[in-house]
Amino acid sequence: MTTLTELQQQRQSAMTIYARATAVELSDALERLGTPESVEDMRPPELGLVMARARMGGTGAPFNAGEVSVTRAAVRLPGGEIGVAYQLGRDKMKARSAALLDALWQTARRREVEAALDPIRARIADERILKERRAAATRVDFFTMVRGEDQ
Repeated sequence: MTTLTELQQQRQSAMTIYARATAVELSDALERLGTPESVEDMRPPELGLVMARARMGGTGAPFNAGEVSVTRAAVRLPGGEIGVAYQLGRDKMKARSAALLDALWQTARRREVEAALDPIRARIADERILKERRAAATRVDFFTMVRGEDQ
């Protein structure tokens, strides 16, 4: 049996995938699943700004780096499941698609939603491997040679 904490972690993982996916990938996932009838927009996609905070060197005192565009949406399925999404940028359809996928993830169709997200996960993993390879190609190994007179 899955505990509440495990379910929360799994849902957070799925929401991470929605955030890193493109709008086309989310639309494709919804097409594979089939959009349910009568979805209620609790909060239609809307644009806003969020203040981004940063730290110098990652450890210094926090400061306001600037504002970032964010789009949010919330939908309710006929069964009462509520899906929410916050997406960086100004793409309203992406935010609504992510909210709809979040709501579907909470239904008995969770395994289908997870399977529909697999191509997105694969792309993200491929991008991570490529980034690691590029970083490894620029790596410099420093070593010290022992000179004869230092012994």
